Amino acid sequence: MTSPGQGRLGSLAMALLGWGLVGSATTGALWLFRERLDQAHMVLAYLLVVLFASASEGRLVGLIMAAASFVAFDFFLLHPLYRLTIADPLEWWILLSFLVTAAVAAELLHRQQQAAALAERRASEIEKLSREASQVAALREASRMKDALLATVSHDLRTPLTSIRATAAELRAAGIEDAAVIEEEAERLSRFVSDLLDLSRIRAGGAQVDPQVNAAEDLIGAALERVRGLAGAADIRVTIPAGADIPVGRFDFVQALRSLVNLVENALLHSGGDVEVEVGRDGPDLLIEVRDRGPGVGETDREYLFEAFHQGSGTRGRGTGLGLAIAREAARLQGGDVSFRPRPGGGSIFVLRLPAEDIAGLS
Repeated sequence: MTSPGQGRLGSLAMALLGWGLVGSATTGALWLFRERLDQAHMVLAYLLVVLFASASEGRLVGLIMAAASFVAFDFFLLHPLYRLTIADPLEWWILLSFLVTAAVAAELLHRQQQAAALAERRASEIEKLSREASQVAALREASRMKDALLATVSHDLRTPLTSIRATAAELRAAGIEDAAVIEEEAERLSRFVSDLLDLSRIRAGGAQVDPQVNAAEDLIGAALERVRGLAGAADIRVTIPAGADIPVGRFDFVQALRSLVNLVENALLHSGGDVEVEVGRDGPDLLIEVRDRGPGVGETDREYLFEAFHQGSGTRGRGTGLGLAIAREAARLQGGDVSFRPRPGGGSIFVLRLPAEDIAGLS
């Protein structure tokens, strides 16, 4: 197998052989008419050979041809002929001028070729970036329209679901036991539609935020009230820093509550009740960590953890796969975020990050 270095050497040898033949033919023609040609005409002929060689094969071949032309000019065309000696000092000036001019011309041509190649690459990159930007814009618009459509469809589904639940409740009250299954599934579907509607509104820009100063304790209390009917909710342990500095933040209470409730529900769903909530501060951010001792999140699931409809490999059929996506989107809507890290000893830690507020700055 021929290596790249051997291939380049082979190409260089073929180029030199080809232009050597051209130089030889030029020297032969000039030698035949040497008595009728002026030295300036000979210099121009060799200079053309050097320029064409540089343009065709690059700077190295051009410089080699310049040197070869210098020797051929002296040996075959200047007196005394067939000797590398020069009798007239003026002819030295002619030869040196030719050599310098040929070398400079080869270098300038090489730089021009590099500039042209660079300009072509940049133009290609700009065109590629332009196409990618157009594709991204189209994808964003398609995503926005999809979210708007989902929001509309989800909203329209709520009315018939309410009717189904009401009818199932009446049938169950009338003694039809199977109606309880209908009611339960309708309730489950209603929660799914509500989650879908919330996520679609946020992504479509339809959700409004009203940041106000709120205490972390009030936010956690409201979240625990919302999940108190779930298994293990009564055993949730809450840790809030003691002292004069009450942890507060400037956030939209409704959206922050939606994020925190989803994180606590997720922890209860996967841990069976061993859940801790701890409040902290990280510079300008208020942190609320939700810790559980569940099975944790596998390496393959972490990349898609906050994507809509994603369910971990060990949680198929549990939940809608929208809770974590909504939690992060609702937090980001007000300048916060939701992140994940594995808990030492097993389990998960989800961190709700919200803009903090200094009580001293409010007084």
